[in-house]
This record gives sequence, structure tokens and C-alpha cells, in this order.
Amino acid sequence: MRSLWNGAISFGLVSIPIKLMNATESHSISFRQIHLDDGGRIRYRKVCELEDTEVESSEIGKAYEEADGTLIPITDEDLAALPLPTARTIEIVAFVPADRIDPLQMDTAYYLSANGVPATKPYVLLREALKRSKKVAVAKFALRGRERLGMLRVVDDVIAMHGLLWPDEIRATDDVAPDDGVTVRDKELDLADALMDTLGGVDLDTLHDDYREAVEELITAKAEGHEAPAAPAEKDGGKVLDLMAALEKSVSAAKQSRGADGEGDGDAEVHPLPAGRSGSRRSARTAPKEVAGKKSTSTAKKTTAKKTTAKTAAKTATKKIPARKSTTKTTSKTAAKTSTGSSAKSSGSSTGSRTAAKKTAAAKKTSAKKTTAARKKASA
Repeated sequence: MRSLWNGAISFGLVSIPIKLMNATESHSISFRQIHLDDGGRIRYRKVCELEDTEVESSEIGKAYEEADGTLIPITDEDLAALPLPTARTIEIVAFVPADRIDPLQMDTAYYLSANGVPATKPYVLLREALKRSKKVAVAKFALRGRERLGMLRVVDDVIAMHGLLWPDEIRATDDVAPDDGVTVRDKELDLADALMDTLGGVDLDTLHDDYREAVEELITAKAEGHEAPAAPAEKDGGKVLDLMAALEKSVSAAKQSRGADGEGDGDAEVHPLPAGRSGSRRSARTAPKEVAGKKSTSTAKKTTAKKTTAKTAAKTATKKIPARKSTTKTTSKTAAKTSTGSSAKSSGSSTGSRTAAKKTAAAKKTSAKKTTAARKKASA
């Protein structure tokens, strides 16, 4: 960046040599004036009215024009001789909270750079003091022939200065404010708040100049001999005369826009699954419902029937032979376990079911034989 001005910051008895550079730049597209008949450039020439001749910049000075048209010449030497303490100094006069500065006063922004190694230490000192105090410095400086007001603040690790308009350069708002007789209802304020919440915030870094891009596309198309891009069709939203209807329509449109951008309106909720159910739900979705249901039902029925048969056999044997309770119970339990084990191994298969049935019948016959033998011994 090119230095515009060299001077120093006056911070009490501390002097900080600095360079002044523009902090902003304009990206607007400028045009030249041409003659429509032949496309020739239209140029402005500086002509002396008395001689009617063109003069060069070295021959041009400045003068003050009075009300009657009289010109009073003012030379650079006259201006340099004025008692102006801020001619080469940014003189800090106060430190105030940032909210004390009216944004209407903001003017051109500049970066202040330390001018040389000796200026580094006092520069960093002022920067860190501004950071810690969370205040801004109000200063006076002279630039381009006049004294100005400035505000110093910290941007990243650099001291920036905003030129400020003098308080008497800000126009009063008396002639601009609307009539005091207008009232606003609470419902209208609620809808305005809802519209503000729906629109939300924005990252200023994402904003760009759409008009400048359109002008660049137009220039490119004409330079390449193509047709100019067609203007997009204007959205016809219709005129809404009722303020409430306009607010409601704006809120609805803002919600639709947010939804189209993928941000949503914040109404969706996520409910966690109850503990211990996620696995069963996942398996229920994965496995075929009909086949799994039939297999589990048939297996449960067969197992229940076999267990009932084994229990019945055990009860019958117990009633007939009271003296041999332990032997009969052991036999019936063995038969029940055998039957249950057989059914568990053969679940879901018809062949396994027949085998289990045969084993159960064999167990019954063995139990009956033992019972008959016990009776004979008892009668003998």
C-alpha cells in the first residue's frame, strides 16, 4: 500500500512516527464519456477564461471566491505559515467508549503503520493500551489542506484511524422524522419481531456487489460480440396495502426462503429412542416379518406342548406310587429335559419334531415298565 502522509502520533509526551495509508478501496466500474456519432472520447481541458487557451497543471493555483465573484489568490506558502499544530501530527485529545462515536460521523478509514524500528515499541504500547481499555482515541490531524477529526481503534494488530466529520457537519433530523401521530399496535410489533428472527443474521463476508458483477458480464459479452444478458424477470408479489398482511406475508416468504436454503425454521425435534429398544427395532426392520413370525410361533407352540406332556406324565407317576416319589420325579425330569432339549435342537424343522416325539414316547414306556416292576416287588 502506498503511503499518503508521513507524520507522528502525539500520545502525551510520547511521539510515534507513522505512515498513513488508505484502508479501503473502491471496486466500482467507471465509464468514459464518448461522442455518440463517432465514438470519440470526450475530454475536459483546463482553459483560462481570459486568454481562452489551455493551461498545464504547473500553471494552476488556488483562490477563494467571494459572494460577488471576486477571487482572492491563496498560495501554498500562505497555508504553510498558518499556526497549525496538527500539520504533521495526529494529536490524541481524549479516550472515550466506542459507542460515544456516532456512526454518522464516520468518514474515510486509514491504516497507521509504524515508521521505522524505533517507532515499533511505542506503537505496540498504544495498541495494547487501546485493546485493554476497550476505548477509542479521539484525535485531530491535518490532511489535504485542512484540519480533521479522527478516531483511532485497533483492527487485528494494526491501529486504524477513521476520519470523522465535525459535529456541526451533521445535519439535524427535525425535517426528516415522521409525524408523531402514528401509533403501532403490539401485534404489528410481534410480527416485525418474528420477521427479524426468521431472517436471522448474516456473515458480512458473504455479501458481494451483484450490480458490479452484472456490469462486468455485460462488458464481457459486448467485447466478445455476444448479445447482452437478459434482465431477470421481476418478482410480482402484488401490492399489499394492509400492514399486518404485509408482515404476515413477509414472515411466510422468509420461512420458505430459509427452508429452501436448507436452514429450516427450527421446528423439527429429535427424540432419543428408549433404552434397550434400539436393537430390537433394528432387527425387526432387518428381518422379514412374516417368516420370522411363523417360525417363532410354531416353535413356541411345540415347546409348550411337549413341556405340558412331560409335566402330566410326572404327576401321574407320582400319584400311583407314593413310596417312590424321588425316583419318579427324577425320571419325569429327565424325560422333560430330554424332550425340551430335543425340541430346542429341532426348532423350525418337521423331521426334528418327529424325532422328539418318538423319544418322548420311549420315555413314557420306560417309565411305565419301571412302575409295573415296582408294583410286583411291593406285592411280593
